[in-house]
Amino acid sequence: MSTTKTYQALGLMSGSSLDGLDVVHCSLEITKDPVMVSWKLLAGETLPFSDLWTRRLANLPSQSAMSFAQTHVYFSYYTAELVNKFIAKHQIQPDFIAAHGHTIFHYPDKRFTTQIGDGGALAAATGFPVVCNFRTQDIALNGEGTPLAPAADRYLFPGYDFYLNIGGIANVTANVNGKYIAFDTAPANQIFNALAELSGKNYDQDGAIAAAGNILPDLAAALSRNDYYQKSYPKSLDNQWIRQRVLPLYYEYQGSVEDRMCTAIHQLVDETIRSIKTILQKEAFNKASYRMLVTGGGGFNLFLMKILKEKAAAELNLEIVLPEKNMVDFKEAILMVLLGALRLENLPNCFASVTGAKRDTVGGAVYL
Repeated sequence: MSTTKTYQALGLMSGSSLDGLDVVHCSLEITKDPVMVSWKLLAGETLPFSDLWTRRLANLPSQSAMSFAQTHVYFSYYTAELVNKFIAKHQIQPDFIAAHGHTIFHYPDKRFTTQIGDGGALAAATGFPVVCNFRTQDIALNGEGTPLAPAADRYLFPGYDFYLNIGGIANVTANVNGKYIAFDTAPANQIFNALAELSGKNYDQDGAIAAAGNILPDLAAALSRNDYYQKSYPKSLDNQWIRQRVLPLYYEYQGSVEDRMCTAIHQLVDETIRSIKTILQKEAFNKASYRMLVTGGGGFNLFLMKILKEKAAAELNLEIVLPEKNMVDFKEAILMVLLGALRLENLPNCFASVTGAKRDTVGGAVYL
């Protein structure tokens, strides 16, 4: 006998691009046996981080243990301030808050990942139950702990062969006849934003800087030699690896910002196309044509989307679909609501076929 549970909840997402805290309010119904989900986005906002917090998060990996411990807790109280304003503005009483936290370290090969944000502090400061820490059990079972997006791709956005999310890091999901495969493809917005800052801008609006440049073949070749791209999936990228192994190549290359930005765009597109080709070959996934849903801030980069659409159509017969703005902006925060609800219903929310773990897991810690 099927059972249905209804939730109204908040989802919180803080990404590696450091543009702020994405907060969504969603209604969601989960039916078991089999699992089916219906949902609606009721409200969503990106609440910018203060300059102080942007610097603090960016610099935390190199700080002392005491600074780390303090920031882990203080970030929750700062998050609670933002969330409480959102709750008051929209006059809502959520059943729970699902929080991703902010990733500081991600080393699945060393069997740990760290997303700061103390769930107990967030629950105390908001007065609502909190579900958080979604990745650690999967990693304890020898998984990558990421991407988490396939849960949303499976239950919230059915009907596509591929899903590409372009945030600070880009990741791709494939629905291979009901088997979900996903992994990080390449650095994305955090590279674009870092290069834009060299021109005195926070980001490359519409991809205008990149569109004015040309590909730098030597830089592109150096980037493609990074060992990550040669690894087979499942695999995932760490922000520290990007800062240590990728950003210096862009910073040190003697070329215009426009040319370096153009190269970065083509690098992301080429690695994404190559990743999809690898999936098609390895999984023997053969169709006459394919469809891919694109979300994340990179979906608003007109130059990036132009290059992606052209290469996807020419090399893969792959149609690119860009949903409405709210879905592009808030997919990952909406995902948090889903992960939290699945956790409360004791249903798997992290899939072994994606991460390489020993089994599917019901990830997340609950603070009442």
